[in-house]
Amino acid sequence: MFYLMEGDFILPDVLKPNLKVVFCGTAAGDKSAMRKAYYAGPGNKFWPILYRIGLTPVLFEPKDYQRLLDYNIGLTDLAKGVSGADSKLKKSNFDAESLKDKILMYEPNVLCFNGKKAAQEFMGRKDIDYGLQNKRIGKTLLFVAPSTSGAANGFWNEKYYIQLAVMLQC
Repeated sequence: MFYLMEGDFILPDVLKPNLKVVFCGTAAGDKSAMRKAYYAGPGNKFWPILYRIGLTPVLFEPKDYQRLLDYNIGLTDLAKGVSGADSKLKKSNFDAESLKDKILMYEPNVLCFNGKKAAQEFMGRKDIDYGLQNKRIGKTLLFVAPSTSGAANGFWNEKYYIQLAVMLQC
């Protein structure tokens, strides 16, 4: 687990106004922190699923994460100053208010949580289902998809990513 000084980020946000979707993870994994790239852990399905559902025209490598802006896709995490497995994170690591402020500022069409843990911590409740949520942040729709982490293979179901892709085509 890596920690940074307050105000520092393990990985920089990848944001600009009016994106199609912003993916929000819980925190960078240790491999991602080490490699300074989003979703860089072994077995992470993030990059393959983006390609498979047509959000990217090619299969990106984690090191190319900033190129997602070219396709109106953004990235952030709920815990920006720490890395590691969800089970190792503390409630104090999460900054829901900062995420809300970013979403209100940049106004993406959809905020997609990569895994229930980030959504639960952000919304302050445990009873969250996958898929489109009945809550918004300003004009931004909220969507929860299964974690792409290799550590979460037991919860994997790509149908929610397919639903997201269909939603983004509308």
